[in-house]
Amino acid sequence: MSEWECGVCGYVHKEGQPPEKCPICEAPQKMFIEKKDDLAATDHEEQASDQPEAAVTEDQAPDKQWRCSVSGYLHTGPQPPEKCPVCDATADQFEEVVPSPEVQQGTEPDEDAHVQSDRRWRCTVCGYVHQGDQAPDKCPLCGADKSLFVEIDAEGEVIGGDDDPAVSASGSPAAASGQTAPTSTFFDMISNLILKFHLHPIHTHFPNGILPVLVIFLGLSMYLKIAALEAAAFFNAIAVLIMLPAVIGTGYVEWQKRYRGIKSAIFITKIVCSLIVLGSVNVLVFWRIIDPGVATEGSPSQLIYFAVAAIALAAAGIAGHLGGKLVFASRS
Repeated sequence: MSEWECGVCGYVHKEGQPPEKCPICEAPQKMFIEKKDDLAATDHEEQASDQPEAAVTEDQAPDKQWRCSVSGYLHTGPQPPEKCPVCDATADQFEEVVPSPEVQQGTEPDEDAHVQSDRRWRCTVCGYVHQGDQAPDKCPLCGADKSLFVEIDAEGEVIGGDDDPAVSASGSPAAASGQTAPTSTFFDMISNLILKFHLHPIHTHFPNGILPVLVIFLGLSMYLKIAALEAAAFFNAIAVLIMLPAVIGTGYVEWQKRYRGIKSAIFITKIVCSLIVLGSVNVLVFWRIIDPGVATEGSPSQLIYFAVAAIALAAAGIAGHLGGKLVFASRS
């Protein structure tokens, strides 16, 4: 039986072939690396030591580990690959993974040195994996309490219980409290579809892509005194305003269903930023409708109007950054 290690999160899969995707971080099959047998590696080293010394060519150079700085893919070999098989990053974007001094010298670490435990704990809110004797008091990513962590084995399976500490053996949070489990509603069906097809990140890309264009057009119209660019910025603001209800609605569903509506700092910040974007874009659209010359040359409110657009862009950027931290938790 072969062992395959995920190059992103370190999950070990024991089968003849690697899985189609990692059950912890969902990395694709090509991110898995077959772990070499320690005994075979020892025999290989002994055979190599019996042979007479010769000039070491590039092909005979000892294998090293190289990590892609873009995707986290791990490559083993004397040199980094010409191109990352996951993200197509070039060889100069790989960095060598250097083992600790104790491992390099083959010595035991000091007794006072921290020895990392093999136990692993997964946050049931955001999926963050912690390695240590105990689960952290609070998830460093989403702020979930220690009670929302479950211990997992090397296969990523939960040890001795349900995946959700709040769910009883019947599989229902309501049943855990002695209540009757509610039947599936239309809202539950829609929510499941939103989560299944990742509709929140899909919708979020539209305003996040349009807002920078809006600000650039508005700034250029002020600097170059081109009225057409100001009009283009206005139409971009309308497009963002049309998309925002879908963005906020799917985001609310994602927060309630996937992240259990936990009120930690990262989610509160995202909610506040989304409300700032919504309010700012409404100001941009309706102020321009009421006063068509608000952003034109000579208007006393031109800089204020531009500042509102810049605030909307900054808030969207912060919300997008925090969303990225949640999605790519396993790479941190």
